[in-house]
Amino acid sequence: MALITQKIKDFLNLQKLGYVATVSLDGKPNLSPKGTIIGWDSDVLAFADIRSPDTVNNLQSNPHVEINVIDPLSRKGYLFKGVARIVEDGILFKEILSHYRHNGIKSKIKSIVLVDVSSVTDVISPLYDLGFSEHDIKSKWKKHFEVL
Repeated sequence: MALITQKIKDFLNLQKLGYVATVSLDGKPNLSPKGTIIGWDSDVLAFADIRSPDTVNNLQSNPHVEINVIDPLSRKGYLFKGVARIVEDGILFKEILSHYRHNGIKSKIKSIVLVDVSSVTDVISPLYDLGFSEHDIKSKWKKHFEVL
C-alpha cells in the first residue's frame, strides 16, 4: 500500500515550505526549512540540497529524519518519518534535478536527499477539536496574514 498517495503529492506541490528535523553527531536537534519537498513516488520523498550543510552532515551520520509540511491557512498537513539517503549523481539524480528545473528551481543543487518513508501521520490543529470548521480557520489566518 502506498504511503504517499496522489492526494499527498498534490498537497506537497501546493505547499512550498516544510521542515526537516535531523540530529547532529553530538545529539543536538536541527530543524531546517525546505522549499523543495516532493513526493517522488509512493514511498519516497525528495528534497534538494541547495543550502543544507547541517542537514546533509547530520544525515550522513544518522539517516533518520522527520519532515513536517503544514498548510498555514487550514492548519492541516502531514508528518513523515523515514530514513534518508543522499544522491549526488547518476540517473535518479538527473531525473529529479530535471523535475526541479522544469518546475522553476534555478538555485544550484548540490545533491538530492531521498527519504524512504516508513510512516505518514496527519497533522491537524486542535482548533478542529473545538468545533471550528476549515473555512473558519482559513478565514482567521487569511485575516492575520493580511495584517502583516
